[in-house]
Amino acid sequence: MVSATGEIVPQQDHVFIIDPLRDPRWDELIEQHPVASVFHSRPWLQALHATYGYEPIAITTTRPSEPLRNALVFCVVQSWLTGGRLVSLPFSDHCEPLVTRPEEFHVLMRFVEALREDRRWKYVQVRSANAALNIGAYLTHTQTYCLQRLDLRPGLEDLYRKLHKDCIQRKIRRAEREDVQCQSGRSTVLLEQLYGLLCITRARYGVPPQPIEWFRNLVACLQSSLCIRVASKGGQPIAAILTLRQGTQMVYKYSAADPTQTHLGGTIMLLWETIKDAKCDGLESLDLGRSDLDNLGLITFKARWAAESSTLTTWEAPAPVMTRRHASLMKRCAKGLFVRLPTGMQVMAGRLLYRHVG
Repeated sequence: MVSATGEIVPQQDHVFIIDPLRDPRWDELIEQHPVASVFHSRPWLQALHATYGYEPIAITTTRPSEPLRNALVFCVVQSWLTGGRLVSLPFSDHCEPLVTRPEEFHVLMRFVEALREDRRWKYVQVRSANAALNIGAYLTHTQTYCLQRLDLRPGLEDLYRKLHKDCIQRKIRRAEREDVQCQSGRSTVLLEQLYGLLCITRARYGVPPQPIEWFRNLVACLQSSLCIRVASKGGQPIAAILTLRQGTQMVYKYSAADPTQTHLGGTIMLLWETIKDAKCDGLESLDLGRSDLDNLGLITFKARWAAESSTLTTWEAPAPVMTRRHASLMKRCAKGLFVRLPTGMQVMAGRLLYRHVG
């Protein structure tokens, strides 16, 4: 039963389920908690709900009359194709438990597991880089990623000096000599240019593009916290990136480029412009996102910006039935199929499938 403020009557008197889209305390928790990110924010949750219909819920030990102190936030993913589950969070690189002590996490996870069994969801999934929480006591390790972040607190000259001289600095200068132009904002034109390049990029890797509605909803929900940057040569878009910001952190979320024009250094120039803008705004870190451990090219690219690496782990309960080897084989087969589809069919496949894979 849901109250007027979004609380649901708990099964235990010390744990509560709240609606982060309606609870007036949510924004303050995100602003104050040291590990909160844009992926915890109300606008990000609104975009997920508007695009895919996912219902966000948060579990907390804080009573309704008190300022919100902790929470685990999830989306309820209901799918006739892949089953119902609790995910923290779909299409988000990471989503740390908003707790200060391992004991808080353990209390909340016991409730979450009881809730999963009661609602008959297939599994609960959490992504975290916090080894101190002892998540393995409740969930099974299913996948490991490399998470890379760049410290923006040093001066701009120091940041530039640490960039790889040949692969980054030289390409920034090349883009300047080639008169590559950069535009930034949230206009419909920039969004369409980003999406066109994204369709090309994902087709190369045999992965359908996300539905265009996802990006439109991100722009509408995040507003000034989102920026699209497009690099052009002679009026033709050659690269584009989408960044998000929350507090003192910027997140490099999406990137796409024309494969025939990568020698012009468009993506690298855009990232350097992003860093300069972040410095001007007083931001302290640039989250370059997660990478699969076998994607050494992407990990190396981010390392050449002097980004620091940490381990990000996906945890699930109960343990998945499908082995990692089987899941990897299924993924390769799917890529082999999608890479053969015409662009229009890939776009259609993305619109049909993404809500089922969150």
